Amino acid sequence: MRRAKIIPGILFLLSVLAVAGYLLFIKKTPAGYEAQTETSQIAGSESAASGSPEAASETAPLLVKAVTARRGDLVMTLKSPGEACTERKIVLKMEVGGAIKNLFAREGLRVREGDVLVEIDDAEYRLSLEKLEAMRLKYLSELHLEKQYAVADQEASPEALANLARAQAEHEAALASFRTGKIAAADLERTQRAYELALIDAGRKKDEIIATTKGLTGAEIDVKSARRTLEKTILRAPFSGILTDLKVSPRERIEPGREICTLVDLSQMKVRAKVLESEIRKMKPGRQAALRFSAYPDKVFHGLVESVGPIVDAADKTCPVFISVVDSGEEIKPGMYTEVEIAAEIYPDRLLVPQDAILVRGGRKLVFIVDNGTAKWRYVEIGLENEHFAEILPGIDSTSGISEGDTVIVEGHFTLAHDSKVVVR
Repeated sequence: MRRAKIIPGILFLLSVLAVAGYLLFIKKTPAGYEAQTETSQIAGSESAASGSPEAASETAPLLVKAVTARRGDLVMTLKSPGEACTERKIVLKMEVGGAIKNLFAREGLRVREGDVLVEIDDAEYRLSLEKLEAMRLKYLSELHLEKQYAVADQEASPEALANLARAQAEHEAALASFRTGKIAAADLERTQRAYELALIDAGRKKDEIIATTKGLTGAEIDVKSARRTLEKTILRAPFSGILTDLKVSPRERIEPGREICTLVDLSQMKVRAKVLESEIRKMKPGRQAALRFSAYPDKVFHGLVESVGPIVDAADKTCPVFISVVDSGEEIKPGMYTEVEIAAEIYPDRLLVPQDAILVRGGRKLVFIVDNGTAKWRYVEIGLENEHFAEILPGIDSTSGISEGDTVIVEGHFTLAHDSKVVVR
């Protein structure tokens, strides 16, 4: 019983001694120890987060991409929809009728200028030519016999010869004046008729007159016409290109004027852009243009403004601008849709940097330049700009603006701090 009462008393005494020892330790601790420790922890965190020069020097240099600031032309572009077209596209037709003897044209066939595409059966046309040739020979024989037994020619009178010389001189003078635009065609025809009458009076056109009265002249004209008709039984390619839209079949009998096929030249492609009338004053022949076709989304074609249309479409208030495509090959097809970007205004000798170089911090625009392996930020004032480049205006002090030749960071600079170590890749 007595031992049971002693144990709780010992435990109580030990508890009192422990509390007294703790209170004594607290009193001996230096005032502000906890505050100093907390302050050191906060300061260390802020130092690491602020990117101070000491912290930056201890980290590895950052890889960045940079370009050189340069002076050049700032081009302001104008975007417009456009449609591809070809300079040479024609529908080929037969000028004569008949059965198709040979059809060399095929869909998609590449041809050269002069290649034979269609041959019409020419038997009837050859017979007609031979008949007309025989008629011409008949008239020629009659004329020859008449000249053989005709009375010898009489000499022209001096008055007729003088009149011929005067009419000839007047005709030659009128011809020279007509070529320089000094007289009209009617005046030239008047002097020509007078000269021809003088030739007849002087006996210089006797053979021609006899040939006409005998029918030889008309026969010769008929022969020439028949020969031309015979030549038209063969259809040739007027220029090099590709055939499409073939509309006839071998052995088919066709009428004159029948469409055969379409010939397209893809080597000289153009784009017809539609520009608003308010922007037409900015369009100049010779200006460069970038062409992006939906069929080739990863490729940019280049062209030059060739001409500006003289008429504005009353419906949509646009004016056509024609652009010749440079080195298009045969990738571009007539009718393709394209986005056109035309050089509308050009501002020369501007200090330019890419748009990717410009950042905004604290509401101000800045760029980072590389100086001896260290990134330095420079506040900048932006002048004119387009989609790709911005003009940098002169700085107001040593901490703003950049100079021609400065190395400007364009990639890897979004998290950079001033005086960060960098390596340009």
